[in-house]
Order: sequence, then structure tokens, then C-alpha cells
Amino acid sequence: MVANSRNVVMEGMTIVFPNFRGLEGRYNQAGQRNFCVKLDDKVAEQMAKDGWTVKWLKAREEGDEEQAILHINVNFKGRPPRVVIITSRGRTTLTEDEIEILDWADIQTVDLIVGPYDWNINGKTGTKAYLQSMYVTINEDALELKYADVMDINSRSGRTIDD
Repeated sequence: MVANSRNVVMEGMTIVFPNFRGLEGRYNQAGQRNFCVKLDDKVAEQMAKDGWTVKWLKAREEGDEEQAILHINVNFKGRPPRVVIITSRGRTTLTEDEIEILDWADIQTVDLIVGPYDWNINGKTGTKAYLQSMYVTINEDALELKYADVMDINSRSGRTIDD
């Protein structure tokens, strides 16, 4: 983790609770895109000390340890984040309409930069994380690798657009 003017660069992260589509749920209002990343204890303690809103997941089974996570908001209003997926074919920048594919992707690893948003509500303060840039390396299955060099053709019901 490297900090630069309060932005935080994180490499080799693991995503949990992805909601890039912004579905309404028990802990989420409709339209709010977000996800969490797992933090190691040392990084979590430092970020919490610096005011970031770090949460701890309770252990699921006896003998397991609590897991620190950072909740990251994804907002396309104003300056949108740069989100890029990396595959054997190269890299593809995702738009706001495409980012939801990450909810189902088999993600190998994630490198990202988050920016801070300092909040103060009823005397309580903290720092929320907002996604600025993210590179997502995708695990590809055997068939994806086999057909990686086959050109994509835009089609409708088996007919190409030029038909």
C-alpha cells in the first residue's frame, strides 16, 4: 500500500461483496455501486488510525480470525473511475454500463487506487473510500484461452450485422 496525497494505492487485493451493478439489498440502496477488499491486519490498523472506515467481519467458524475489510464506493457522477480488465487478449476499459460484469467475473487479483471522502454526521467523522482507478486480472478457463485469438463478430440471432 502506498499513499500519495491521501489517495491509497493497493496491489494484489481480493474483492469481497461485489455490487458493481448497484442492486438494492440488505446493506445497499438501489443504484449504489460498491465492493469491499480484504485488508491485512497491519494495513487495516493503519488505515483506521488515519480515519478510514475499516470494518471487521466476524469469524465464520470457531478458530477462524476476524477479517478486516474496506468498503469502496464506485461513483460515475462527475469524474468516473478508470476500470480495466486484463485477460490473455490484452486490456479492456469498462464503461458504467459494462462494469456490472465484475459481479460475476472470476477475478484473480485486483490493483486499485482509492480516494478519500471525509464525512462528518452528528459529530461522528470518518473517511469513505471512493474508487479512482482499478485493474482487474481475470482468471480465464480452458475454453476462453483456446479461443482467445478468434475475432469477435457482432451478431444478432446468429446473423452478422452485415447480412
